[in-house]
Amino acid sequence: MTKERCEGYQYVEGGVCAAQGFVANGLNCGINPDRKKNDLGMVYSETLCQAAAVYTKNKVKGAPIIVTQDHLVKSGNTARAVIVNSKNANTCNPDGEEVAERVSVLAAEALGIQAEEVIVASTGVIGEPLSVDPFAAYMQELVNGLSVDGHSDAVTAIMTTDTVPKEVAVEFEIAGKTCRLGGMAKGSGMIHPNMATTLNFVTTDVAICAEMLQKALGDIVKITYNCLSIDGDTSTNDMVSVMANGNAGNSEITADGEDYQRFRQALYLVMLHMTKMLAADGEGASKFLECTCRGCPDQETAIVIAKSVIRSPLFKCAMFGEDANWGRILCAIGYADAEFDIAKVDVDLASTVGTVAVCRDGSGIPFSEEQAAKILAEDEISIMIHLHQGEAQAKAWGCDLTYDYVKINGDYRS
Repeated sequence: MTKERCEGYQYVEGGVCAAQGFVANGLNCGINPDRKKNDLGMVYSETLCQAAAVYTKNKVKGAPIIVTQDHLVKSGNTARAVIVNSKNANTCNPDGEEVAERVSVLAAEALGIQAEEVIVASTGVIGEPLSVDPFAAYMQELVNGLSVDGHSDAVTAIMTTDTVPKEVAVEFEIAGKTCRLGGMAKGSGMIHPNMATTLNFVTTDVAICAEMLQKALGDIVKITYNCLSIDGDTSTNDMVSVMANGNAGNSEITADGEDYQRFRQALYLVMLHMTKMLAADGEGASKFLECTCRGCPDQETAIVIAKSVIRSPLFKCAMFGEDANWGRILCAIGYADAEFDIAKVDVDLASTVGTVAVCRDGSGIPFSEEQAAKILAEDEISIMIHLHQGEAQAKAWGCDLTYDYVKINGDYRS
């Protein structure tokens, strides 16, 4: 999968440790009985960070979400560490908040910081009791192993049904100062965001106030993570957080302007690529799907239509079967909650081997089924929709729906 290119921004290695002053680590503490798989991760900043976060809109929220929200309020939107576990979501447990708070205290004590400076997160099975004991037994070892090379261990610690780790970082300049911004993400199933997707942690050495950090995060979530759908299920534990420690030495960004826009673009590039990695690694996926909707009266209409197509189970099945069943695309466009004239809509299907027009002015047109089959046989498919009713556009991302998705989720708890 190609990364979005932008002049003045270079992709670099390091993930959440690419930015100055951040270290990380991951290990197995026994929550996952497979000792070869990490299940506990940490990201830490040597200096206090401005922090921002966005959380799931699901009414059922994981205990770590509630505790993290409380921490950021108490700390005045500052943080220094993330502690995260996989295999158990710590959701719908009567003592869930107590456990999440105790885990935060254990991390804080081992680091020598305040518990309110800890962002806590969990992912995995819902409704399974979570003991504090594994955290207590391994927290100091986790802290002792923190390093700038620890991002690889940290990102594998948050994987559940993910088949590949997901991390990316960029380098750029603000007012002559070299800055970096990087992130790591997890997610493969139960993905249909109503704020963000799964668990995502972003770090940067840019100096920026919490208010502008939150503004940038909220704006970028709308056009990246919120435009992703794997299976139509919004998770209980979705969270994306950003920590900015200011170690790059730029003048603090406190208002919109050139410096803010430079930072915002870096955040967009990182969150966009993580969104695409999440889409490509959907549970059981064999194809990465990108839907672009152009010619819309406004961006909201473009987002609604693109997401409607990407989340359609029938359309996703057609892509798995490599069937150019464009009627399923028109159907999904038609029930999108937006106002437009369907009689003006065009649809094309494309991949690296070519493009085929399948619909013009809301109706089917003759096309080569042989050519369409070749296009849809590729691993990455583009669905291009044009409304011819304005200048706005948006993209949404997802994957096909395969037999393996059912197999994976048929016995997820085991």
